[in-house]
Amino acid sequence: MRAIQITQPGPPDVLQLCDRPRPVPKAGEVLIKVHAAGVNRPDVLQRTGNYPVPPGASDLPGLEVAGEIIDGDCAATGFKIGDMVCALVQGGGYAEYCTAPAAQCLPVPAGFTALEAAALPETFFTVWSNVFDRAHLTGNETLLVQGGTSGIGVAAIQIAAALGHRVFATAGSEEKARVCEALGAERGINYRTEDFAAVVKAATNGKGVDVILDMVAGDYLPREINCLADDGRLAVIALIGGSKADLDLGQLLRRRLTVTGSTLRPRSIDFKAAIVAKLRAHVWPLLEAGKVKPVIYRTFPLGQAAEAHALMESSQHIGKIMLTVL
Repeated sequence: MRAIQITQPGPPDVLQLCDRPRPVPKAGEVLIKVHAAGVNRPDVLQRTGNYPVPPGASDLPGLEVAGEIIDGDCAATGFKIGDMVCALVQGGGYAEYCTAPAAQCLPVPAGFTALEAAALPETFFTVWSNVFDRAHLTGNETLLVQGGTSGIGVAAIQIAAALGHRVFATAGSEEKARVCEALGAERGINYRTEDFAAVVKAATNGKGVDVILDMVAGDYLPREINCLADDGRLAVIALIGGSKADLDLGQLLRRRLTVTGSTLRPRSIDFKAAIVAKLRAHVWPLLEAGKVKPVIYRTFPLGQAAEAHALMESSQHIGKIMLTVL
Protein backbone atom coordinates (compact mmCIF):
# COMPACT_ATOMS: atom_id res chain seq x y z
CA MET A 1 0.00 0.00 0.00
CA ARG A 2 0.98 3.65 -0.35
CA ALA A 3 1.64 5.43 2.92
CA ILE A 4 3.31 8.53 4.33
CA GLN A 5 6.29 7.89 6.57
CA ILE A 6 8.40 10.20 8.73
CA THR A 7 11.89 9.69 7.32
CA GLN A 8 13.50 11.49 10.27
CA PRO A 9 12.42 14.11 12.82
CA GLY A 10 12.23 17.50 11.16
CA PRO A 11 10.25 19.96 9.03
CA PRO A 12 7.26 19.02 6.87
CA ASP A 13 9.34 17.74 3.97
CA VAL A 14 10.49 14.74 6.03
CA LEU A 15 7.03 13.32 5.26
CA GLN A 16 7.52 11.10 2.22
CA LEU A 17 5.45 8.64 0.24
CA CYS A 18 6.52 5.03 0.66
CA ASP A 19 5.37 1.48 0.02
CA ARG A 20 4.44 -0.51 3.11
CA PRO A 21 2.89 -3.94 3.62
CA ARG A 22 -0.84 -3.80 4.15
CA PRO A 23 -1.44 -4.14 7.92
CA VAL A 24 -3.08 -7.30 9.23
CA PRO A 25 -5.84 -6.86 11.82
CA LYS A 26 -5.40 -8.57 15.18
CA ALA A 27 -8.16 -9.98 17.35
CA GLY A 28 -10.64 -7.21 18.07
CA GLU A 29 -9.42 -5.09 15.14
CA VAL A 30 -10.82 -4.30 11.71
CA LEU A 31 -9.00 -3.38 8.51
CA ILE A 32 -10.25 -0.17 6.95
CA LYS A 33 -9.75 0.81 3.32
CA VAL A 34 -9.06 4.47 4.00
CA HIS A 35 -10.97 7.09 2.02
CA ALA A 36 -9.80 10.09 4.06
CA ALA A 37 -7.69 10.91 7.12
CA GLY A 38 -7.47 13.91 9.40
CA VAL A 39 -4.35 15.98 10.09
CA ASN A 40 -3.90 16.93 13.75
CA ARG A 41 -1.40 18.73 15.98
CA PRO A 42 -0.17 15.47 17.51
CA ASP A 43 0.87 14.40 13.99
CA VAL A 44 3.04 17.50 13.78
CA LEU A 45 4.54 16.77 17.20
CA GLN A 46 5.28 13.19 16.15
CA ARG A 47 6.93 14.43 12.95
CA THR A 48 9.22 16.75 14.91
CA GLY A 49 10.19 14.00 17.35
CA ASN A 50 8.19 15.40 20.28
CA TYR A 51 5.40 12.81 20.55
CA PRO A 52 6.67 9.25 21.00
CA VAL A 53 4.69 6.46 19.35
CA PRO A 54 2.99 4.26 21.97
CA PRO A 55 4.32 0.69 22.19
CA GLY A 56 2.78 -1.51 19.54
CA ALA A 57 1.34 1.35 17.48
CA SER A 58 2.18 2.03 13.84
CA ASP A 59 5.07 4.42 13.27
CA LEU A 60 3.07 6.02 10.45
CA PRO A 61 1.32 9.28 11.43
CA GLY A 62 -2.43 9.71 11.42
CA LEU A 63 -4.88 9.35 14.31
CA GLU A 64 -8.26 9.37 12.58
CA VAL A 65 -9.63 7.83 9.41
CA ALA A 66 -12.86 7.03 7.61
CA GLY A 67 -13.48 4.33 5.07
CA GLU A 68 -14.79 0.84 4.42
CA ILE A 69 -14.31 -2.18 6.69
CA ILE A 70 -12.84 -4.86 4.40
CA ASP A 71 -11.58 -7.43 6.91
CA GLY A 72 -11.18 -8.20 10.57
CA ASP A 73 -13.06 -8.96 13.75
CA CYS A 74 -16.46 -7.28 13.92
CA ALA A 75 -17.82 -9.50 16.69
CA ALA A 76 -19.89 -7.70 19.33
CA THR A 77 -19.65 -4.29 17.63
CA GLY A 78 -22.64 -4.39 15.32
CA PHE A 79 -20.45 -3.70 12.29
CA LYS A 80 -19.96 -5.97 9.31
CA ILE A 81 -17.65 -6.20 6.32
CA GLY A 82 -18.54 -3.44 3.87
CA ASP A 83 -19.73 -0.94 6.48
CA MET A 84 -18.52 2.66 6.25
CA VAL A 85 -17.02 3.82 9.52
CA CYS A 86 -14.80 6.47 11.04
CA ALA A 87 -12.28 5.48 13.67
CA LEU A 88 -9.82 6.79 16.22
CA VAL A 89 -6.48 5.00 15.82
CA GLN A 90 -3.09 5.12 17.58
CA GLY A 91 -1.29 5.73 14.30
CA GLY A 92 -1.17 4.60 10.70
CA GLY A 93 -3.90 6.83 9.31
CA TYR A 94 -1.79 8.36 6.54
CA ALA A 95 -2.10 5.25 4.37
CA GLU A 96 -4.37 3.41 1.97
CA TYR A 97 -5.21 0.81 4.64
CA CYS A 98 -5.29 1.11 8.41
CA THR A 99 -6.21 -1.19 11.26
CA ALA A 100 -8.41 0.05 14.09
CA PRO A 101 -9.85 -1.49 17.24
CA ALA A 102 -13.44 -2.31 16.31
CA ALA A 103 -14.53 -0.78 19.62
CA GLN A 104 -13.09 2.59 18.50
CA CYS A 105 -15.15 2.73 15.31
CA LEU A 106 -18.30 4.76 14.80
CA PRO A 107 -20.71 4.63 11.86
CA VAL A 108 -20.39 7.37 9.27
CA PRO A 109 -23.28 9.66 10.28
CA ALA A 110 -26.29 9.58 7.98
CA GLY A 111 -25.84 12.03 5.11
CA PHE A 112 -22.09 12.43 5.69
CA THR A 113 -19.32 11.75 3.20
CA ALA A 114 -16.28 9.74 4.26
CA LEU A 115 -14.24 12.97 4.13
CA GLU A 116 -16.61 14.68 6.57
CA ALA A 117 -16.66 11.65 8.85
CA ALA A 118 -12.86 11.43 8.93
CA ALA A 119 -12.82 14.95 10.41
CA LEU A 120 -14.67 13.79 13.53
CA PRO A 121 -12.87 11.18 15.69
CA GLU A 122 -9.75 12.86 17.09
CA THR A 123 -11.42 16.16 17.92
CA PHE A 124 -14.74 14.76 19.09
CA PHE A 125 -13.16 12.10 21.31
CA THR A 126 -10.86 14.75 22.80
CA VAL A 127 -13.62 17.27 23.43
CA TRP A 128 -15.99 14.77 25.01
CA SER A 129 -13.29 13.20 27.18
CA ASN A 130 -12.02 16.53 28.53
CA VAL A 131 -14.96 18.92 28.54
CA PHE A 132 -17.70 16.54 29.61
CA ASP A 133 -16.00 13.57 31.31
CA ARG A 134 -13.02 15.21 33.06
CA ALA A 135 -14.29 18.78 33.53
CA HIS A 136 -17.93 17.73 33.97
CA LEU A 137 -19.58 20.56 32.02
CA THR A 138 -23.25 20.14 32.81
CA GLY A 139 -26.55 21.90 33.38
CA ASN A 140 -26.46 25.61 32.61
CA GLU A 141 -22.71 25.94 33.06
CA THR A 142 -20.47 28.08 30.85
CA LEU A 143 -17.40 27.18 28.77
CA LEU A 144 -14.38 29.10 27.50
CA VAL A 145 -12.57 27.52 24.55
CA GLN A 146 -9.01 28.64 23.87
CA GLY A 147 -8.18 28.43 20.15
CA GLY A 148 -11.76 28.44 18.94
CA THR A 149 -11.01 27.99 15.26
CA SER A 150 -8.73 24.98 15.65
CA GLY A 151 -10.20 21.58 14.90
CA ILE A 152 -10.66 20.98 18.64
CA GLY A 153 -12.08 24.45 19.17
CA VAL A 154 -14.63 24.20 16.36
CA ALA A 155 -15.88 20.89 17.76
CA ALA A 156 -16.00 22.13 21.36
CA ILE A 157 -17.93 25.30 20.50
CA GLN A 158 -20.51 23.46 18.43
CA ILE A 159 -21.07 20.53 20.78
CA ALA A 160 -21.34 22.65 23.92
CA ALA A 161 -23.61 25.23 22.26
CA ALA A 162 -25.84 22.50 20.79
CA LEU A 163 -26.20 21.02 24.28
CA GLY A 164 -27.38 24.39 25.60
CA HIS A 165 -24.27 25.89 27.21
CA ARG A 166 -23.08 29.48 26.97
CA VAL A 167 -19.74 29.39 25.15
CA PHE A 168 -16.93 31.92 24.82
CA ALA A 169 -13.94 31.39 22.56
CA THR A 170 -10.61 33.02 21.81
CA ALA A 171 -9.04 33.37 18.37
CA GLY A 172 -6.14 35.23 16.75
CA SER A 173 -8.02 37.73 14.57
CA GLU A 174 -11.31 39.59 14.29
CA GLU A 175 -12.28 37.35 11.38
CA LYS A 176 -11.66 34.21 13.40
CA ALA A 177 -13.50 35.66 16.41
CA ARG A 178 -16.58 36.20 14.24
CA VAL A 179 -16.28 32.63 12.94
CA CYS A 180 -16.42 31.42 16.55
CA GLU A 181 -19.66 33.33 16.99
CA ALA A 182 -21.09 31.87 13.79
CA LEU A 183 -20.31 28.41 15.17
CA GLY A 184 -22.29 29.09 18.35
CA ALA A 185 -20.05 31.07 20.70
CA GLU A 186 -21.80 33.92 22.47
CA ARG A 187 -18.63 35.98 22.18
CA GLY A 188 -15.52 35.48 20.09
CA ILE A 189 -12.51 37.17 21.69
CA ASN A 190 -9.51 38.38 19.68
CA TYR A 191 -6.70 37.49 22.08
CA ARG A 192 -4.30 39.81 20.23
CA THR A 193 -6.34 42.93 21.06
CA GLU A 194 -8.51 41.92 24.03
CA ASP A 195 -7.97 40.52 27.51
CA PHE A 196 -9.99 37.30 27.44
CA ALA A 197 -10.23 37.19 31.23
CA ALA A 198 -11.71 40.69 31.40
CA VAL A 199 -14.18 39.96 28.60
CA VAL A 200 -15.34 36.74 30.23
CA LYS A 201 -15.72 38.32 33.67
CA ALA A 202 -17.72 41.22 32.21
CA ALA A 203 -20.00 38.90 30.25
CA THR A 204 -20.72 36.75 33.32
CA ASN A 205 -21.33 39.63 35.77
CA GLY A 206 -18.01 38.98 37.45
CA LYS A 207 -18.66 35.29 38.09
CA GLY A 208 -16.35 33.79 35.45
CA VAL A 209 -16.80 30.58 33.49
CA ASP A 210 -17.31 27.12 34.93
CA VAL A 211 -15.02 25.25 32.53
CA ILE A 212 -12.04 26.23 30.35
CA LEU A 213 -10.66 24.02 27.57
CA ASP A 214 -7.03 25.08 27.19
CA MET A 215 -4.60 24.20 24.40
CA VAL A 216 -2.11 26.95 25.29
CA ALA A 217 -1.01 26.57 28.95
CA GLY A 218 2.16 28.55 29.77
CA ASP A 219 1.43 32.12 30.82
CA TYR A 220 -2.28 31.68 30.08
CA LEU A 221 -2.79 29.73 33.33
CA PRO A 222 -2.75 32.66 35.80
CA ARG A 223 -5.32 34.55 33.71
CA GLU A 224 -7.42 31.43 33.31
CA ILE A 225 -7.47 30.87 37.05
CA ASN A 226 -8.64 34.46 37.46
CA CYS A 227 -11.57 34.02 35.08
CA LEU A 228 -12.80 30.68 36.48
CA ALA A 229 -15.95 30.76 38.56
CA ASP A 230 -15.87 29.29 42.06
CA ASP A 231 -15.72 25.47 41.74
CA GLY A 232 -14.47 25.98 38.17
CA ARG A 233 -12.45 23.43 36.21
CA LEU A 234 -9.54 24.01 33.85
CA ALA A 235 -8.78 21.18 31.40
CA VAL A 236 -5.37 21.42 29.71
CA ILE A 237 -4.94 19.35 26.54
CA ALA A 238 -1.88 20.91 24.86
CA LEU A 239 1.14 23.05 25.74
CA ILE A 240 1.51 25.43 22.80
CA GLY A 241 2.49 28.24 25.20
CA GLY A 242 4.87 26.12 27.24
CA SER A 243 4.81 23.53 30.03
CA LYS A 244 5.70 25.86 32.91
CA ALA A 245 3.38 28.32 34.66
CA ASP A 246 2.93 30.28 37.88
CA LEU A 247 -0.11 28.99 39.71
CA ASP A 248 -1.83 30.75 42.62
CA LEU A 249 -2.57 27.76 44.82
CA GLY A 250 -4.36 30.03 47.26
CA GLN A 251 -7.11 30.55 44.71
CA LEU A 252 -7.40 26.79 44.21
CA LEU A 253 -7.94 26.37 47.93
CA ARG A 254 -10.25 29.31 48.54
CA ARG A 255 -12.42 28.86 45.47
CA ARG A 256 -12.28 25.05 45.14
CA LEU A 257 -10.79 25.12 41.65
CA THR A 258 -9.61 22.11 39.68
CA VAL A 259 -6.74 22.01 37.17
CA THR A 260 -6.60 18.79 35.17
CA GLY A 261 -5.04 17.55 31.96
CA SER A 262 -4.90 14.52 29.73
CA THR A 263 -3.65 13.03 26.50
CA LEU A 264 -5.84 10.60 24.60
CA ARG A 265 -3.46 8.53 22.47
CA PRO A 266 -2.02 6.25 25.19
CA ARG A 267 -5.37 5.48 26.84
CA SER A 268 -6.79 1.97 26.70
CA ILE A 269 -9.23 0.60 24.15
CA ASP A 270 -11.80 0.19 26.92
CA PHE A 271 -11.44 3.85 27.86
CA LYS A 272 -11.94 4.95 24.26
CA ALA A 273 -14.82 2.51 23.77
CA ALA A 274 -16.64 4.24 26.63
CA ILE A 275 -16.26 7.55 24.77
CA VAL A 276 -17.61 5.89 21.61
CA ALA A 277 -20.78 4.98 23.47
CA LYS A 278 -21.25 8.53 24.75
CA LEU A 279 -20.58 10.12 21.37
CA ARG A 280 -23.03 7.77 19.69
CA ALA A 281 -25.69 8.54 22.28
CA HIS A 282 -25.23 12.29 22.68
CA VAL A 283 -23.38 13.72 19.66
CA TRP A 284 -24.18 11.54 16.65
CA PRO A 285 -27.87 12.62 16.80
CA LEU A 286 -26.71 16.26 16.72
CA LEU A 287 -24.58 15.54 13.65
CA GLU A 288 -27.39 13.76 11.84
CA ALA A 289 -29.80 16.59 12.71
CA GLY A 290 -27.40 19.19 11.27
CA LYS A 291 -26.91 20.91 14.63
CA VAL A 292 -23.16 20.10 14.64
CA LYS A 293 -21.08 20.00 11.46
CA PRO A 294 -17.44 19.33 10.63
CA VAL A 295 -15.66 22.42 9.35
CA ILE A 296 -13.09 21.43 6.73
CA TYR A 297 -10.69 24.20 5.73
CA ARG A 298 -8.72 22.41 3.02
CA THR A 299 -8.03 18.95 1.69
CA PHE A 300 -4.82 17.56 0.20
CA PRO A 301 -4.16 14.27 -1.58
CA LEU A 302 -2.19 11.78 0.49
CA GLY A 303 1.05 12.53 -1.37
CA GLN A 304 0.87 16.19 -0.28
CA ALA A 305 0.94 15.49 3.45
CA ALA A 306 3.96 17.79 3.80
CA GLU A 307 1.95 20.72 2.42
CA ALA A 308 -0.86 19.88 4.83
CA HIS A 309 1.55 20.00 7.77
CA ALA A 310 3.00 23.31 6.61
CA LEU A 311 -0.50 24.78 6.53
CA MET A 312 -1.24 23.50 10.03
CA GLU A 313 1.97 25.03 11.37
CA SER A 314 1.02 28.40 9.81
CA SER A 315 -2.17 28.49 11.96
CA GLN A 316 -4.01 30.13 9.08
CA HIS A 317 -6.67 27.43 8.96
CA ILE A 318 -10.15 27.46 10.45
CA GLY A 319 -11.30 23.95 11.32
CA LYS A 320 -9.85 20.75 9.95
CA ILE A 321 -7.12 19.97 7.44
CA MET A 322 -7.70 16.65 5.68
CA LEU A 323 -5.97 14.10 3.45
CA THR A 324 -7.90 12.30 0.74
CA VAL A 325 -6.81 8.79 -0.15
CA LEU A 326 -9.55 7.66 -2.57
